Amino acid sequence: MDANPRYRGRFAPSPSGSLHFGSLVTALGSFLEAKSQGGQWLVRMEDLDTARNQPGADSDILRCLEGFGLEWDGPVVRQSLRLAHYHAALDTLLRNGLAYPCGCSRRETRHYSGTCREGLPPGKIARSFRFKTNALEIAFNDRLYGLIRQRLDQETGDFVICRADGPIAYQLAVVVDDAEQGISDVVRGADLLDSTPRQIALQRALGYPTPRYFHLPLVRNAQGVKLSKQTRASAVTPEPGTLRTALRFLGQPAVPPEVGDDLHKIIEYAVQHYDYKLITRSI
Repeated sequence: MDANPRYRGRFAPSPSGSLHFGSLVTALGSFLEAKSQGGQWLVRMEDLDTARNQPGADSDILRCLEGFGLEWDGPVVRQSLRLAHYHAALDTLLRNGLAYPCGCSRRETRHYSGTCREGLPPGKIARSFRFKTNALEIAFNDRLYGLIRQRLDQETGDFVICRADGPIAYQLAVVVDDAEQGISDVVRGADLLDSTPRQIALQRALGYPTPRYFHLPLVRNAQGVKLSKQTRASAVTPEPGTLRTALRFLGQPAVPPEVGDDLHKIIEYAVQHYDYKLITRSI
């Protein structure tokens, strides 16, 4: 297939543990989408949550991706080195009246009703910064899940985009990164489907383009719980059987025996025969 330089996808793991099967499926799905369209596939380490980062996990993830034949384009971006970009975006939102400081504690924000929307009440100091939502409906077409609609003012309310002591929230960081990296297509797990309207609202507020979205079905354990590092999902190692199983989970054509067990050749075959229409929704 001819190269499509306008397609730029990405895989953005957090280095809180090794690559598990659910993460492999996400990485594989985003890779196949990008490469089957002749596009670029980037890797970004979402390492802002320093308390959860595990020493050496980032290099383990990268070695595992390489072992499976999932080779990325360009340097790996690390969020921890991009704090100035996120704070610049926050300053823009504050300057334009689209975000505000909030002095409410976590206990007070369990059912946050906009207490600080019009200014900090007397005696309160800023604990966080919130994005100011409105009554406009956010709607987008997901490649797999179809039309998604959400009224942020009703369903999420004014959400936190930064804590006052510095840490930037995921929602703001990912929006800035996707825009500055020129990401045209976001392919990720369906657990982030509900985050997308908030990210689109931030994109519009900051004047960023909105990428196309494709949320992949989630891999679940025997109890029906999503595989994750928090649920102690087992790490994967680069093996042909594991790669074939991941392709099967995505509904892709079986790789014939004559392709052999070379992981790069399996990936090459998968790219050539990839069909996104074979991927089905998770229940």
